[in-house]
Amino acid sequence: MSDYSEIETFDSINDVSQLDNYIVSKKPDIILMDINLKNISSEDGLELAKQILSCYPEQRVVILSGYDLPVYRSEARKIGAKGFVNKNIEPEKLISILSKIMQGILYFDRKIPSIEGLTDSEKQIIQLIAEGQKRKDISSTLYISERTLSNHLQHIFEKLDVASAVEAVTKAIQLGYIPPIC
Repeated sequence: MSDYSEIETFDSINDVSQLDNYIVSKKPDIILMDINLKNISSEDGLELAKQILSCYPEQRVVILSGYDLPVYRSEARKIGAKGFVNKNIEPEKLISILSKIMQGILYFDRKIPSIEGLTDSEKQIIQLIAEGQKRKDISSTLYISERTLSNHLQHIFEKLDVASAVEAVTKAIQLGYIPPIC
């Protein structure tokens, strides 16, 4: 970090159980957090960031992730993160963004389109469709009428700007609403 005079110290935490103690004792200016925390936490970075911000609302949390999807960017903004940055960024650009965040400026790349988010019910419906469930079975599973399900599907299609269930599932995967089918 000696290449960057803006950075006095840089710490890395591999045990999330130490995070509270770290925040209280070190008082970091910014916490850079990935979404993918599989190796160190059962929670994803967005959920952990939400917990941090509920306990330490003044903490600057920035999501730095390779999962640069509109739904993640939108969720990061909604939970109170100060920025969302793609990992493929040049170090100088990252330092510049972090410096602006220190000055109180939020960073969410405007060149990447945002979308109207799906509700939890809509996410659940699109997941069930992706799993191959029929409308009748989805209605039964969710305790809603088939007409209500049709209304939800229409809203999903409008929000995702698609015309069919197949297109909706494909776009939901691309946007990060459901994990890719491997």
